[in-house]
Amino acid sequence: MEPRKGARSAEKPARTASKPTTTFNAQAFLDSDGMSRQIVEYKRGEAIFTQGDPCDHVLYIQAGGVKLSVLSKTGREAVVAMLGPGDFFGEGGLAGQAVRMGSASAITPSTILLIEKDRMVKLLRKQHGMSDRFIAHMLLRNIRIEEDLIDQLFNSSEKRLARTLLLLARYGGRDRPARVVPKISQETLAEMVGTTRSRVNFFLNKFKKLGFIEYKGELPLKINSSLLSVVLHD
Repeated sequence: MEPRKGARSAEKPARTASKPTTTFNAQAFLDSDGMSRQIVEYKRGEAIFTQGDPCDHVLYIQAGGVKLSVLSKTGREAVVAMLGPGDFFGEGGLAGQAVRMGSASAITPSTILLIEKDRMVKLLRKQHGMSDRFIAHMLLRNIRIEEDLIDQLFNSSEKRLARTLLLLARYGGRDRPARVVPKISQETLAEMVGTTRSRVNFFLNKFKKLGFIEYKGELPLKINSSLLSVVLHD
């Protein structure tokens, strides 16, 4: 997929890499070595790339949220992951993928950085410390996606919804202390959980009555720590 017209080009002057830290600083990583990239704004529901598109870029979420999905030959869509600010995606090209194995779309208005695959490869080869932290960052994300798939296979729709809400609110993350779920539709939540919209609505109202969430009949909503009890309960 070619970058959309109106995308802004951004080029940072070269700077000396900072000393390695235990926390991966994605923005500093992207700013290093004068890496050239494009910044693109996407509206809610807009496609970022589509299954079968060329793997020309690695992408980074600066703001907003992204849904990764796969479409079967029969036209059935499966949601693979929901990502938020600070996450990379579309990195398959770094491992030799020629075309996208799935699709990505914005679930909220989003700011995405598109980094040319070849430039990303050069930077990873040049800065070994940054490369190690980038790999660790991607492995953690892949572990989370694996947990999502296990959750889809073995847990009830109620527990899957609770876990999805916690992940969307980036519960426990340093960047979202408010624990607020971004504004997405109940239909999208149903796709993510693998159930119907009516079931999502039923469980949201149940969570509200139990005090697990603060909800006024439409998203966004606020997560309370007590929602963890749904996920942890056997």
